[in-house]
Amino acid sequence: MKKKSQSTRVFVIEDDPMYRRMVTYVMELNPDHEVFAFETGKECINNLHLKPSIISLDYTLPDMTGEEVMRKIKSFNKDIGIVILSGQQDISTAVKLLREGAYDYITKDNETRDRLLNAVNRLKKEIELKEEVATLKEELTDRYQFGKMMYGNSRAMQRIYSMMEKAVKTNISVSITGETGTGKEVVAKTIHYNSDRSKKPFVAVNMSAIPKDLLESELFGYEKGAFTGANARKIGKFEQANKGTLFLDEIAEMDINMQAKLLRALQEREVVRVGGNEPVKFDARILVATHRDLAEEVNRGTFREDLYYRLLGLPIELPPLRDRENDIILLAKLFLEMFCKQNGMEKMDISKNGKDKLMEYSYPGNVRELKAVIELAAVMANTNMIENDDIRFNSPKKTEAFLTDEATLKEYTRKIIYHFLKKYENNVLLVAKKLDIGKSTIYRVLKEDRDGDFLV
Repeated sequence: MKKKSQSTRVFVIEDDPMYRRMVTYVMELNPDHEVFAFETGKECINNLHLKPSIISLDYTLPDMTGEEVMRKIKSFNKDIGIVILSGQQDISTAVKLLREGAYDYITKDNETRDRLLNAVNRLKKEIELKEEVATLKEELTDRYQFGKMMYGNSRAMQRIYSMMEKAVKTNISVSITGETGTGKEVVAKTIHYNSDRSKKPFVAVNMSAIPKDLLESELFGYEKGAFTGANARKIGKFEQANKGTLFLDEIAEMDINMQAKLLRALQEREVVRVGGNEPVKFDARILVATHRDLAEEVNRGTFREDLYYRLLGLPIELPPLRDRENDIILLAKLFLEMFCKQNGMEKMDISKNGKDKLMEYSYPGNVRELKAVIELAAVMANTNMIENDDIRFNSPKKTEAFLTDEATLKEYTRKIIYHFLKKYENNVLLVAKKLDIGKSTIYRVLKEDRDGDFLV
């Protein structure tokens, strides 16, 4: 939301006393203007520390030319808007000054007052727009600072923060994996807005949301007349993301034929619009995300191996919420505070029984599901304390994915063991205790993989 603008500081530099009074009067017609009038160029330059936004500059001054003064002003701050007033109608001089950064060149005559007023009003609108854009960019960058969008103190999240810190220091591609609802796009935006590309575009494309016959034109753009309905040229997402970041979400859903075209674009760092012949260069950092195991998709033949290695870069695997220890309660309190604030409600808290219930649930929908659960609980609560009965889990009944694979018992055993080894950081003793099996069973599975009985 745009804040109420402060007063605009305006300088008037004019050696003619009558004209100085007239220009000052015109500037002061706007009550938001704070006007300072000077007789010489040197006085103006010596007061630039007052940070004017707009300067009305007489071209002919007793100590310096308007051109000399303008150059010194621009060297101090190139964003100061300068309107030149001149007693001479010299087209070549006007063109030269405009090329060097003057906003307008106005000849002193009977229409000077109206032209000056219009020029200043236009200039002020442009300055306000630039300031608003700069403020929005600053707010966006601030919003995605580490610790403001990625919440959690668990060991699992500390590892993610460490990987993200590495990601922002270079332009390496980043592949983000994790279950649905773990915050993959938030991670991508946080990396972008903390990188040296933060002032440039962040363009996100969800592969699963675009029909495969439209994906090429969406990514690469198209020329006028490329197909029915292509009434004008349209630039694609790669061009839109130039100098910034292109985030390809759900990359595993991309059609195998389109994968070949994407690979070529990434290798050549150029795209060809649909219906065109000329290659268009781009400079965009690539971040991808998927809830699938890309290596497994390569093994199945649904994802190109060469594209996999091109995109892999720095892999960041987001942990499911159930593996994030006390982050569940931390996030629950955060979502509750946000919901109360957004809806004008008094502050609320969660009872001990409520916290226990939250900690016992597995959250198949991860952080996104927890947020929905807390918001519903806040509505259902009869007091400012969320109790056990206020918390309702409405996840759809799902068959465990691995049970649909129709694998052998031996293969299921391997999958379960590897899942817990990953969860408990390869602590064989702890995994053996959790699964109530002997250590020898785990070591036998690991040995069989090393001997080639299984694909790892």
